[in-house]
Amino acid sequence: MADIPAILSLINGYAAKEIMLPRTEFDLSEFIRDFTVIHQGPKLIGCAALHFYGPTIAEVRSLAVDPATKGTGAGRVLMRALDEEAEAFNLQALFAFTYVPDFFSKMGYALVNRDELPLKAWKDCLSCPKFQACDEIAVLKRLKPATASPIPAEPFRIFAPEISFPRPSGH
Repeated sequence: MADIPAILSLINGYAAKEIMLPRTEFDLSEFIRDFTVIHQGPKLIGCAALHFYGPTIAEVRSLAVDPATKGTGAGRVLMRALDEEAEAFNLQALFAFTYVPDFFSKMGYALVNRDELPLKAWKDCLSCPKFQACDEIAVLKRLKPATASPIPAEPFRIFAPEISFPRPSGH
């Protein structure tokens, strides 16, 4: 949660140039668990989110790297972290909407028609200023054949810190 101001600044800096969708503090608070961040010392220099659309597919969202650190490999590190997370959840595919398809191509993504992606992934499009004239490019990375089982080999693995809640007294 402490990274929210830096993530907002990074994402909304790109949004001001109309190359990302703007986010609000509420958006980030609601979806903070989707985010992976990278720091250089104490400074947040990049972020990316993995947003699930079902048991087999997720979207890479809000991939942003501080312009001063572009070319350092921070974007590739973030993408590898999202790939590892996707594999841990036994996802079959990842997709993204992007203005930098060459970067995604280097990460194993292929250009696809938007119609191949889940319709609900378009929900953000409704609030986009470019809704009627979208120029983003859809890309997809297949992690497994589409026939692979979406059920993890090790069900109920916990990926979050253990949290204990106090029991109510008097009951």
